[in-house]
Formats: sequence, C-alpha cells, structure tokens
Amino acid sequence: MNIQAARSFILGIPMITINMSKKIIKSKRAVIITAEGFEDEEVIYPVIRLKEAGFTVDIATKDKKLVLGRLGFPLELVVRYYGTLVDAKKLQANNYDLVLIPGGFEAPDRMRQVPEILEFVRQMNKQKKVVAAFCHGPWVLISAGIVKGKKIAGYIGIKDDINNAGAIYTDRPSVIDGNIVTARHPKDVTELMKAILSKFS
Repeated sequence: MNIQAARSFILGIPMITINMSKKIIKSKRAVIITAEGFEDEEVIYPVIRLKEAGFTVDIATKDKKLVLGRLGFPLELVVRYYGTLVDAKKLQANNYDLVLIPGGFEAPDRMRQVPEILEFVRQMNKQKKVVAAFCHGPWVLISAGIVKGKKIAGYIGIKDDINNAGAIYTDRPSVIDGNIVTARHPKDVTELMKAILSKFS
C-alpha cells in the first residue's frame, strides 16, 4: 500500500494522485511530540504529509508510550507505517530540523509538564530550527518561554494565554514568524503544513 492509498484508508477520504516531484525534501528529520488525548487528525495528517514530502519522521511520547487520541485513534497505527516511536524525554535538538506540537486539549497540557520536552523546544528555537504548533499546542511554546514578541495563532480558547505570555494572538489559518509556525484549529491543518514545508523550499 503506497502513502496516498494508506492515507485514504486511515482518514476515509478519496485517494487523489498528486505530482509531488518538485516538493520532495531530502535528508530532513522531523519529530512530532504528543501525549494521551491528542487531537487525532492533528497527528495523523502531519505525519503522513511529512513522510510524503521526504522527511524522516519520529513520533515522541513520554517514555515511548503508545497513547490514544481524543477520539480513540491508536498512535500505534501511525507509528507502524509512517514513523519511529521515540522517548520525548531523550530528544536532542541536533538531531532534528523540525518539531511539531499538535493539539488536543489534554495532550499539550501533559507535554508542558515534562521539563525535558520544554528544554528540547527551547534548544530547537535557540538553534533556529522550525518550531511549529497548532490548536492548543502553543501552550507548550508558552511554557518553554519562546513566544514573547511573536505573532502566534492558536485555538481561540487560549487567546488570553498567548497574549499574557507576551505574544500577539493572530487569527489566521497559519502564521509564520521567523522560525515559529503556528495555526488555529484542526481545520487549518493543510494551511499549517503548507507553511511548514515553505520553510524548507
């Protein structure tokens, strides 16, 4: 089963053949960090899209736990076909070009309580690697202390958290401010991925 067919099977959407020959990104490594209660589509689509674009994709959870999404989707199915499960407490910024923090109300709240995850995000930012988040994911960037003065998109329910952290809440489908890329909502996932991949074009 190729990537397009597998995506169609998992997401329940028609398979569309797209010529991606000019958009393949060679020798780049991404990590998607998540936790129990992740927003299902915010992990599934980015993992497959990054793989499709030529990235090596790691999926990181605390202690390499195979968690469930908010709607019950097992992370194990994504790991089995598209990524490598790694321990979120052992990530090293030198090994990655991109970190993505998906949402789901519960998952980012769990992630921002893990000091090693916050330090990894700080180091990625310090090295000017691409740091991306959406929905409630910017909570992790806030707790890492990297959003002050930045334009940040996120779920409307965390608008005050974003502004109180010294950032500028921006109500757009995707926002690029330097090396930080953010988006508001699961419905913006395609715009987010376009913005992320534009950083590597």
